[in-house]
Amino acid sequence: MKLYIFRKVMVAMIIILPVFSWSGCKKQPKCGCDGDVIRTISNELMDRSRIIYGQDGTTAYFTIANGYYYDTYHFCNPGEMYQKYKELEGEDQIIISGDLFWECTYMMNSSNQSYYSYYYKVYNINVTEMKSYLYGK
Repeated sequence: MKLYIFRKVMVAMIIILPVFSWSGCKKQPKCGCDGDVIRTISNELMDRSRIIYGQDGTTAYFTIANGYYYDTYHFCNPGEMYQKYKELEGEDQIIISGDLFWECTYMMNSSNQSYYSYYYKVYNINVTEMKSYLYGK
């Protein structure tokens, strides 16, 4: 009799325990320029020539070496920063700061665990500051 009750309790525990131990789905970060901030970069030093602006100043991006290949950063606010970029025309190096977000197309493709997503990361960046690097002046 005791063995019968023990078995029933064990079966009930096996059925009920997973319900309480399941923590749900992991929230995937929201992508795009109005998404969840991944991290903030502050005072990232780079060559000005690495920033590529479109002819009309409505698109801009830059790349940074990640150890294997290059990560790409698309500006969320290229028009806002275009005048500042033009002011820094004679500079060799500049400093950039801003908030990073996942780029939506990259995020969709990386969910497939593709080769591409391991080596090439693509971000959106809301640039908050772009200034001249003064070499300690």
